[in-house]
Amino acid sequence: MGGLSHYIEAEGIATTQISLIREHTVTIRPPRALWVSFPLGRPLGTPNQPEFQRDVLKHALRLLEYSPPGPVLEDYPHDAAGDDIEAGALACPVSFGTIPQAATSRDALMQEFQDEVDNMKTWYDIAREKSLRATAGISGLGPDQIAALFRDFIENKIAGPELHGEKLSDLLRLAAEDLKAYYFAAISAQPGQSTNAATLSDWFWGETCAARVLNEVRKCCLNIAAKDMQLAGKLLLIPRSQMHRFEE
Repeated sequence: MGGLSHYIEAEGIATTQISLIREHTVTIRPPRALWVSFPLGRPLGTPNQPEFQRDVLKHALRLLEYSPPGPVLEDYPHDAAGDDIEAGALACPVSFGTIPQAATSRDALMQEFQDEVDNMKTWYDIAREKSLRATAGISGLGPDQIAALFRDFIENKIAGPELHGEKLSDLLRLAAEDLKAYYFAAISAQPGQSTNAATLSDWFWGETCAARVLNEVRKCCLNIAAKDMQLAGKLLLIPRSQMHRFEE
């Protein structure tokens, strides 16, 4: 829709849109867009929240006040509430003890992260066979490659703002999305697990080494002055609703 908006505007009709993937919108540069931090498939947030959804629409429509068009990309200031369905708890056969924030060295954390990725592989393969949440990776990297990318970035072994022809900030964000999809697919393949979005999110951000590694990536991004890295560190790697787990 972002691409079509340029043609519609050329005919004199003002357009606005809601963006779920910020990188795509930055690349396409539609005339007006509102980025929301909601899960894919939920551009207005949680179902059965009419007042919240109306507010999202109002923010998107308010962008029509920008004339002539920008491109304008604004961030919606609120996160969506959790589902009304009771979240429940995950019962994972693989042990993921909470990683102490200060007590675990970076080297030890990275080794635990690699072990964790390896332990999830069997369940992920089962998920792929059953077609449970196992989608193609948008980063083009496999789990081991993602782990290596994060390790090299954290250890400052990547020189320059690009890698494999991609902006490094974009690659880090896409790799983070693929990593979450890998974990969610693996956990969903295990018998009797909840598929509630809030439960999966709380499990991932609260109990996995992967989440701690992503926080290290986030902190490294914030130590780089480039605007795209600052944006990744502030908004694009960890949901605002989960940031309380990492605030010092």
